[in-house]
Amino acid sequence: MKLIAPKTVPTHIISGFLGAGKTTLLQHLLSQKPEHEVWAVLMNEFGQIGVDQQLITHQQGYAVKELLGGCLCCSSQLPMQIALSRLLSESKPDRLFIEPTGLGHPAQLLEQLTEPHWQSSLDMRALVIVVDGSRLHDRNWVKQNLYSDQLKAAQIVVLSHTDCMTAAHHQAYGDLKQEYETYVQFWIEAEHGQVQIQQIDIAQQPLQRQIQPLLKLQQVQGATEQLPEIKQLPYHYVETAQGYTVAGWKFPKRWQFNFYDLLDLLCAQQDWVRIKGIFNTEQGWKSFNFNPQQFNYKSAEESVDNRIEVICQSTRDWLAFETQLLQCRIDPIDDQHNQIAHASQ
Repeated sequence: MKLIAPKTVPTHIISGFLGAGKTTLLQHLLSQKPEHEVWAVLMNEFGQIGVDQQLITHQQGYAVKELLGGCLCCSSQLPMQIALSRLLSESKPDRLFIEPTGLGHPAQLLEQLTEPHWQSSLDMRALVIVVDGSRLHDRNWVKQNLYSDQLKAAQIVVLSHTDCMTAAHHQAYGDLKQEYETYVQFWIEAEHGQVQIQQIDIAQQPLQRQIQPLLKLQQVQGATEQLPEIKQLPYHYVETAQGYTVAGWKFPKRWQFNFYDLLDLLCAQQDWVRIKGIFNTEQGWKSFNFNPQQFNYKSAEESVDNRIEVICQSTRDWLAFETQLLQCRIDPIDDQHNQIAHASQ
């Protein structure tokens, strides 16, 4: 007897910052359901009172479940796994949509749903992030780390509220596309959430992110295998997407760096596509935003940590760069390796 492989459910994560228009987009997508299919929605509200569920059409062929309290992206996985398992077993949907809270980190949710446990049940489609086109000039909005993290996780960006956009907003949108071109594969301009399901029914690219201890620490430990799980700063990470490599570092907030040493180091780099960072320096917090046409740096608001990312299309000696980066610290300890190992203590 020939065994029939179990059906995997096409699964879409529809995420975005608070008020971006996720539910409006979801409503329009649900309106495209073929009559003979069952579609399901798992919604996550950060608070304890669900509102979004009441906005989704309740009729035959839909199964809607809310997960209230906390964030299914970064809280315990158990409530999400239970809710999702029940939704799949009870509804047996032909297509699934997951709408995490606007305060969530969708990359973490995607990592959970691509684990081996779910591979026989879910066919993950391209991660969709909704961006409010009318707020692209709101610095309190676009400069948040969470906003940036969501865009970096996106394979598809849907631009909402396009009817409210001014010429300045369109210019900011062009700048946004340039800034995140190494991450986002498709950009869709949608008025009132009008996106066709075929536009987002694209396979999710495999995750290729590797978070590891600092390279100097790896060298000391000989940590080539069985690297420990990273839970505290400092750490180094590498991402690959669409032919680009993104290497990044995060250091504790209390570490202080010499501004001019950092500037000299960054200006001396070659063959890169983009360099972005924010550091606690002796001259206050400073942000760096370099592209091949402009080297921009300025005072910045206090950040949750020191961080830097370098995007390039060629192989680099990241250990040499990290070594030079650590030498920019103002308060070096003679035993550098001991300093790194105990940085988070």
